[in-house]
Amino acid sequence: MTFTQGFILFFLLVQVIHFLGTWKLYIKAGRKAWEAAIPVYNAVVLMKIINRPKEWYWVILLFVPIVNLIVFPVLWVETIRSFGRTDRMETILVIVTLGFYIYYVNYMLDVSYVHERSLKPRTPAGEWIASILFAVVAATLVHTYVMQPFVIPTSSLEKTLLVGDFLFVSKIHYGARTPMTAVALPMVHDAVPFTGMKSYLKEPQLPYYRFPGFETIERNDIVVFNWPADTLTVINNPNSKSIYKPLDKRSNYVKRCVGLPGDKLEVRDGYVYIDGVQNDLPDRAKLQFSYLVQSKGAPFSKQYLHDRYDITDDIYTGQNNIYQFAGMTEKTAEELKNHHNVASVQKIQFPKGERGDVFPHSEKFEWNVYQYGPITIPAKGMTVQLNMDNIPLYKRAIAEYEGKNLTVKDNQIQIDGKPVTSYTFEQDYYWMMGDNRGNSQDSRSWGFVPFDHVLGKPVFIWMSWDTDAKGIFNKIRWNRLFTTVSGNGEPISYFKYFLFALAGWFAFNYFRKRKKEAK
Repeated sequence: MTFTQGFILFFLLVQVIHFLGTWKLYIKAGRKAWEAAIPVYNAVVLMKIINRPKEWYWVILLFVPIVNLIVFPVLWVETIRSFGRTDRMETILVIVTLGFYIYYVNYMLDVSYVHERSLKPRTPAGEWIASILFAVVAATLVHTYVMQPFVIPTSSLEKTLLVGDFLFVSKIHYGARTPMTAVALPMVHDAVPFTGMKSYLKEPQLPYYRFPGFETIERNDIVVFNWPADTLTVINNPNSKSIYKPLDKRSNYVKRCVGLPGDKLEVRDGYVYIDGVQNDLPDRAKLQFSYLVQSKGAPFSKQYLHDRYDITDDIYTGQNNIYQFAGMTEKTAEELKNHHNVASVQKIQFPKGERGDVFPHSEKFEWNVYQYGPITIPAKGMTVQLNMDNIPLYKRAIAEYEGKNLTVKDNQIQIDGKPVTSYTFEQDYYWMMGDNRGNSQDSRSWGFVPFDHVLGKPVFIWMSWDTDAKGIFNKIRWNRLFTTVSGNGEPISYFKYFLFALAGWFAFNYFRKRKKEAK
């Protein structure tokens, strides 16, 4: 049985469960029993039974993954209330039994249909619940299919995006991806906050689908995607239990896309070359490298380095007053050379041919983070010749991301049990890297990023919080509030314009209310 066949079977099973549990109630509401059995149409009729014919969009929401987990309980409650079962305990029962309490109402109770049932909540608490429920549904729709908040956790894109930046990530730029994990808490990613508990059920899984976007990923775009190598229950906790995670529940990462499908990419001394030409980064991008800095005696203060040179990632080695800076621009390195307390500044480099712990983690490739490649990035429809020399580069993409059964035995490569000498890729792949070339876990660590892992494009910084600064007022990076992520030149804050617009809105509502009261 294929996945599509299984999904159709599951859908039909839901329809059968609905029919068996409601057909008598349909009759008592003046409808026909068969109307409870027709997919989609039965939902339209149900909207009329529960006196919500104008809420036709609820029918659509029933088929929207994640959102339907909120809508189903509402319909269960509305159904029993349409037949006079308004007791609080019955409301709880229909929810905790996942709607199966309706079977008891349908077969065991002699209920009557309440015509023209009032939809107005009976208590202030009911009004609050209705308002909150509407807000949760709307927020879940926006969060899942339009825009998602995201916070920068690491310094891999430092100087462009700072640790503590709070972003809005657009999902419509590259096309919103529908959830694949069908049962999950709304607006929660892989774990329930503060608990470490999974926020989802692994099954059932829906097929991958992406709505059309209005632009494609371009070179040097900053992209948010699901970390391909993620198996941690809780990200940022290396001691976390290792588990298999569904694609859309893998941790969210943000990097710069420096390699596009079909590119031949190479890293020389930390600089990226595409087809032999050095990649020209936008002016907002600030490349950083690792440096060893030796002071003349007096130790450096981290706060001093932060305030004077905007350096945050420093490690004191404890020998000869030598500091290792994991992220420093070449311009800052030159400025630091002229400091009265600096004896020397030396860029950390790894020579060509020295093997590091990098993808594909094979002894065949003597690559490191500063000297890497060349490597060809797969593109949809591109055919590559497979042999024992290059199979480590493409094995994970073919087996893990494209779902093929790839085996290598006795120097023979087999895919789905058949010997092969080539493979044609079924989707596009990208090469994601951080601007902090000496301190970034990126494609050099785990390889290609398939397009189905792409989440969206960061477009807006609405808040920025500096944990190293002292004082609440100073912790807010005011110049970064309401700034765009992409663009040329220094970022411009639109925060004051937002405040003016907000003040104008409140003033408009105030005078409109006064005018209404005067009439």
